[in-house]
Amino acid sequence: MAISSSHFKTADDNSDSSSSLSDFLPSQAPDRQRVHIVRAKRGDELRIGELTCRVMEDGTRTENRFGALEFTIPPGTTMSDLHYHGMHDETFLVMQGSIKVRAGGKTTEAKAGDYIVMPAREPHAISNASDADAVVFNTFTPAHYINYFKMLANMQRHRPKEMLNEREIEHAMARYATMYGVGPAK
Repeated sequence: MAISSSHFKTADDNSDSSSSLSDFLPSQAPDRQRVHIVRAKRGDELRIGELTCRVMEDGTRTENRFGALEFTIPPGTTMSDLHYHGMHDETFLVMQGSIKVRAGGKTTEAKAGDYIVMPAREPHAISNASDADAVVFNTFTPAHYINYFKMLANMQRHRPKEMLNEREIEHAMARYATMYGVGPAK
């Protein structure tokens, strides 16, 4: 079966005038989701302090099974202090530059092309100790943690010249089953 371009929707396609075979299925058939393409340099951009993140998938097209962000981390910036997630796994693909990953009681440098899997309840911290931007593709399963970054960006938007403090970050993380500054109880 050939798939026409009308089956695809891109981030910059606001019209829904195209039709596909799924439009003609009986009404009792499950709703078919369209493939979604986020074009280069597109997607919702969030600003949180020094960090820029681009929302690639916030879970709305995957029934919250999967979410993804692209982070640009400036030189000398900490992306996250030590924390762990009680309910979701993360992965990090370093696409440009390098990052420092603190996990498992040690600190390791991850360079472009390196892939890190961070299971739930594994304490970790991420920073860019280099002198160049680092770009990291970050996934979340399930996707609910994307809303944490949206919340921080919204808080930051209301006071753009002032950094969020640790208490605010800790409170926001707790809303998404994430504990800040500690590892899980053994």
